[in-house]
Amino acid sequence: MAIIVDKVQKRKDIALSCKEIVFENGIKSLTISSLAKTAGVGKGTIYEYFKNKEDIVFEILNISIQERNKILESRLSEIAVTKDKIKLFSSFFYCDEDIELRALYKEFISIALSSPDKEMIEFQTECHNAYFSWFEKIIQDAIDNNEIIEESKKLARGLFVFAEGMFISSQATNSIDNLKQEIDDFIDSLFDLIEVKK
Repeated sequence: MAIIVDKVQKRKDIALSCKEIVFENGIKSLTISSLAKTAGVGKGTIYEYFKNKEDIVFEILNISIQERNKILESRLSEIAVTKDKIKLFSSFFYCDEDIELRALYKEFISIALSSPDKEMIEFQTECHNAYFSWFEKIIQDAIDNNEIIEESKKLARGLFVFAEGMFISSQATNSIDNLKQEIDDFIDSLFDLIEVKK
């Protein structure tokens, strides 16, 4: 009797077995051979489930992002104040628990800026749009709950990319000593301006 293989689970298992090597070595130094060896499968099996090494990285990122999103969603549901939700949303750029995912994110940004790859840009765009929609909902809920003024919608994209910009600046220069403090101070100052005065 033939063994039935759950191809979706097998793809996930291969990707997860490669997670550590991806986080340790980064994208550029990976090879299909090293990934196959790490996963304990042949190169042919890798190609049976993935188009290329980037496809494995996308799968690892998808799994990691889904895990992070579950945690983030749970934590956001426990917070009543929108300003604190925005701070939590921005914490990806400095919190210790996201350090591995953030390292891979830096590589993605570097590659996207220096030698854009269509699939990588599409993946990055999809992630960006999903997170921005989530972020916009937080802002809209705050407006609906009369926490912040209606015009705050116009600031949503700028506020959303602010933390990312601060992170990139902190990585490219020595001009930001405490990224968390800089982000929190900006959010506090902005909310002083946009909160509905009661």
